[in-house]
Parts: sequence; structure tokens; C-alpha cells
Amino acid sequence: MLTIKKYAAIDIGSNAVRLLISNIIEQKGKSTRFKKNSLVRVPIRLGADVFVKGKISKENEQRMLDTMTAFKLIMKSHKVVSYKACATSAMREASNGREISKLISEKAKIDIDIIDGEEEATIIAATDLDSYIDPSKTYLYVDVGGGSTEFSVIYNGEKIVSKSFKIGTVRLLNDIVTNETWNELELWIKEQTKSYDKIDLIGSGGNINKIFKISGKALGKPLTYFYLTSYYNKLQTYSYEERITELDLNQDRADVIIPATRIYLSAMKWSGAKDIYVPKIGLSDGIIKSMYYKTVSSIKLEK
Repeated sequence: MLTIKKYAAIDIGSNAVRLLISNIIEQKGKSTRFKKNSLVRVPIRLGADVFVKGKISKENEQRMLDTMTAFKLIMKSHKVVSYKACATSAMREASNGREISKLISEKAKIDIDIIDGEEEATIIAATDLDSYIDPSKTYLYVDVGGGSTEFSVIYNGEKIVSKSFKIGTVRLLNDIVTNETWNELELWIKEQTKSYDKIDLIGSGGNINKIFKISGKALGKPLTYFYLTSYYNKLQTYSYEERITELDLNQDRADVIIPATRIYLSAMKWSGAKDIYVPKIGLSDGIIKSMYYKTVSSIKLEK
């Protein structure tokens, strides 16, 4: 007996808004499979408003409403049965974040949960990491976003500790990350990883996924600290326009990729990691899995 249901996750980040639709495949006597069906990404960049001016602009408020209305129609067309929408640091810190969330609920009929950094780290850690990690190894999981980065230490296949830091690509682009925050992160990473002989990084987020794709590495093979450093240095020799025209990066990727790489390299340096694994998973995948296992609430899609 085979049953297939569709779940949807909406990730409202500081750099982009994403809709992930996944097939949940259940077959008697076999493990449940989670298969990505559709992914839509809209680079609204809420953080550029919030981290500088403290609120979401009227223009981006309208773009959010249009995007959520479109996402609702896409979910309906796919016959999605349940969804969950999570908003992270930009919506969390916006003075009008809850007001916009209410507007979207009324007009687009999508209810948004504004989650804190710790909950975000927990949901990300719920992703299907088991199939990517070696339980005999120790990892520092680093999920880089526009407004914050979530860090988790994974030992013997279990999450030991997690922390969210207000260091993200959009914040760095706007030069609003203090030295104190960097120092706090450095201290935390060194403190949490010092008792392990060897540690590897697991990187998630659109920027590291893009770098991994460019590297041509086979899935499951790591990027080295040397490769990432070389690529970071190469990126900086190109102007923003050249990164679009010559390196073939999207315009909303061409600027944030540099601060994102800086965060991964810093985490590798302070933890002593030589390799970074890129399983191409993130908050959206964690939401889908958490919905299925009922560790988070979800909303049934109205017919």
C-alpha cells in the first residue's frame, strides 16, 4: 500500500522567501520518504529594510503580500494538505513585523509563525541529517542566513548544543555586525569544540549550496578549507557587476556570497575544521520533517 501526501514549508528569511513543496511517501514496511517536489524562491531581502531602518518598507510589505498570495495559489494547485510558514530574524526584529503578519493572514490567508533563533536552530537540526553524517564523527553545523547564523555541535549523531548569532549576510553587507558579536561567536565556537580531537563542518544555506555546485564535487564529498579560501579570494577580485556577468551569479547572490563565505571560513578556522560537507538542506526541509513527526504545529490547507 502506497500513499503520497504533499506538505509545504514557507521560509521567510532576511534575504529571500521560499516555498518548498515535498511529497511524503509512505509504503508499508518501508521508511517514510521525503521527496522535494517544487521550490520557489523570491529574493525580497527584508533584512535590508529592517537591519538599517528597523521596519519593513511599504514596497516590501506589498511584495510580501503578493508573494504569499501566489504561494497560496501554488499550494492549492499542488493539492498540498498541510503547510507551515516560519519567519526568522528580519520579521522578528521589524517594528511592523506582527502587523504585516496579521495583514498576510487576513488577505492572503496564510498564517505565519515568527520564530526565535533557538527554535530555528532546533528545526534545522531536525532535517534528514542521518543520511548525510557519519555517526562516528563530530560536526559543527552552520546555517548561514541573511540576519542570523545558527550553529549546532553534533556528536555521535546527536545535537549537543545550539546557538543563534546575529551575524548574517545582509547584516554584514550593511556593516552592522559589531566586533563584540564576532568575538562572542569566536569564543563560543572555540569553547564548544575544544574537547573534540577532530571536527568537520556541515554547511547549509543558499550561498554554500551555490559554491558547492560551482566546485563540481560529487554529492557527499567535502569542500576543503583551502578550496573555500581560494574561492573567497577569487570572489573579491571581481566587482559586483563582474560576479553577475563573468561568474554567472544571480544579482541577489552576487553580493551576499562574500560575507556568507567569510562566516563559513571563520567557523572552520575557530573550530579547526579542514573540511565542510554540503548536504543541501535547510530550514524548509526541517519544517517539512517536523510537521510530519508533529514536533511543530501545522495548518491544514483550506480546500
